[in-house]
Amino acid sequence: MSRIGFIGTGHIAAPIARFLAAKGHEIAVTERNASVSAELKAELDVVVANPQAVLDASDIVFLCLRPQIAPEVLEQLNFRSDQQIVSVMAAVSADQLAALCAPASDFVQTIPLGFLQQGGCPLAAFGNDALLAELFEPENPVVKVSNEAALNAHFAVCAMVPGLLDVLATGAEWLAEQTGDADASEFYTTQLLSGFLHTMQTGQAGRLAEERDALATDGTLSLQMTQALHAGNAHDALRSALQAIGNRLETD
Repeated sequence: MSRIGFIGTGHIAAPIARFLAAKGHEIAVTERNASVSAELKAELDVVVANPQAVLDASDIVFLCLRPQIAPEVLEQLNFRSDQQIVSVMAAVSADQLAALCAPASDFVQTIPLGFLQQGGCPLAAFGNDALLAELFEPENPVVKVSNEAALNAHFAVCAMVPGLLDVLATGAEWLAEQTGDADASEFYTTQLLSGFLHTMQTGQAGRLAEERDALATDGTLSLQMTQALHAGNAHDALRSALQAIGNRLETD
C-alpha cells in the first residue's frame, strides 16, 4: 500500500481520499478546508497536517487546489524527486506543474467527479496513466489521452455534467407544475435517465446516436422532443459552451 497525501482538501479531494483509504492506503491531508479535513479525520483517522508535513509523509501526492491559488501554495513547498504527482487542477499546465513541483518529474493530470467514490467515474489521463490505473481501476476506468489539448477537451465535456443536470432540473420542475408533487417528479426524472444510462452499452462511437434514433422514430413524442431542441439551437449552444471552455483552459 502507498502513502498518499492531499494538498488541498475539498469537494474533489474528499471522495478520492475515501476511495483510496478503503483500498488500504495511508492517507494524509492538509488543513485547508478545515471542516472537510476534520470530517475525514473522524471518519477515516487520516493524518491532518500542514502542507509540507503532508508532502514529507507522502510518496504519491494529489494536488487539489483551486488553480488561482496553486502557485502561491506550491511555490512554498519542497518536493522530492521520487514523488509521483497527480494533479486534479484544471487550467494548470504540465509545464507549470513541472516548474512548481521540481525536482518531482512523474506527473499525471486528471479530473474526477465525486461519484468516483462509488465507482464508474471515467478518468481522462495525460501523463502517467498507469499510476491512475493502479490506484483507481477497475472501479473507475482510466482513459489515456495523448496531449494537453485532448485533456482540456475532456475537461470541457466534464463541465457539461452540471449543465445537463440543469436541464434535468428544468424537466423535473415542469413535471412538478403539472402533478403538484415535486419529490416524485424529481425522483421520476432522475431515475428515468439513470436507469436508461445504466443499462445502455457504451464504448462504441455512434452508440448514443443509435439509442436516440431507436427512441425518436417517426410520429413519436421522442422525435418531437429532439426536433424541438434542434429548432431551439440547444445543440449549437452546447457546442459553443464546450468550445468557450476549451479556449479558456488553453489561455488560463
